Amino acid sequence: MSSRPSNAYRISLALAALTCALTPAYTIRWRVGFYPTTLLEAAILLTIVAFGLESWRLRSVPSWRSPFTLAIAIFLVAGAISVVVAPDRRAALGIYRAYLLEPVAFFLVLTTVVTTFTRALVVLGGLATAGVVVGAANSAVVLDAIRHHTLNPAVTAPVVIYTNANDVALFLVPLIAIAGSLVLYNTNQRVRIASLAFLVIAGASTLLSFSRGGYLALAAVALGLALSHRRRWWLLGAAAAIGVVLILIPPINHRLAVEVDFSNGSNTLVGRFELWRVSLQMLQQHLLFGAGLSGFAQTIAPLWNPTHTDRFIYPHNIVLTFWSETGLLGLVAFAWIMVAGFMQGWRGWWRQRSEWGSIELGVFLALVAVLVHGLVDVPYFKNDLAVEFWALLGLAWAGNGWRRTVDSVASNP
Repeated sequence: MSSRPSNAYRISLALAALTCALTPAYTIRWRVGFYPTTLLEAAILLTIVAFGLESWRLRSVPSWRSPFTLAIAIFLVAGAISVVVAPDRRAALGIYRAYLLEPVAFFLVLTTVVTTFTRALVVLGGLATAGVVVGAANSAVVLDAIRHHTLNPAVTAPVVIYTNANDVALFLVPLIAIAGSLVLYNTNQRVRIASLAFLVIAGASTLLSFSRGGYLALAAVALGLALSHRRRWWLLGAAAAIGVVLILIPPINHRLAVEVDFSNGSNTLVGRFELWRVSLQMLQQHLLFGAGLSGFAQTIAPLWNPTHTDRFIYPHNIVLTFWSETGLLGLVAFAWIMVAGFMQGWRGWWRQRSEWGSIELGVFLALVAVLVHGLVDVPYFKNDLAVEFWALLGLAWAGNGWRRTVDSVASNP
């Protein structure tokens, strides 16, 4: 990395940040002949093309070796197998392209392009822009519903851009983990102020999503941030006090009360338990390969109550979803990727407790959020979530390259 010019990959970096800002723009769709595409996919492909051209001009071989490399290869092979076994191979190929190939390629771009902490902030700025747009837009419609007394806490809150309010929390909470870590540990005052501003907007937007899984993931992130700090008992006390106050707010406590009342028809846990039971029953019949990409709804149909009003396209559990979509091989590969991500985040935090270390702690806690929210939802199989996931892993691994460069300069002044 140190042999490259300081301004190398400027175009790729700018396009990568733009891609991050456009993550929710997968909802803008069109066709080029028979080929369906989205604004997000166009941004990813443009970034990859620019990266290829800049690499050729620099005579630079992109870095690809990492603790994730073998797991990624297995993950992509498992996905390819899942396309073959899927009931609808055309739909499966589209998911393979959008949820596996393109996000992984974006990860590889970031691990080469992001060579400094400032560049990492540029990419995070793109993700933060997307988060503010999503959060503010959704909060506006929820607050409008509250103002007109049309909000029903027993059901999903109104939503804009996305199709479900839970999607707002799924996207925002990992970014809240990054922002929270930057606020606590970064030494740059401007970075801390900007992160705090994002934290306020994203935190309020997550609360207004009324996503119970989002609340659980947010609590896990707050707990992790508090435990990492030397003033942990003060932070734990403050977090507990804020949590109690929030629970007492009527729309929130009404929403939470639904989940502890198993006789309430709006209780989603009752439906989840049945969904998980039937999903396991289906997976026993498709033990090795699962249902294939995009195949869950069709494969589970003979086992699902035809009179049930809900029609799920995923099992709403991170383990069952990866098993169903990518088979046991894909499940093992993704678990490997998660473990590698946790290890990279934790080691990066302990080795460098400033600048990039604050990002890597944030990535570690973002993965905690993915895992916790994934207990009851689908935290990966969506265009924006897949890109966000691999972008954060890319930033964590880029920090390792940055440290190697700094160490090399220090040892050869």
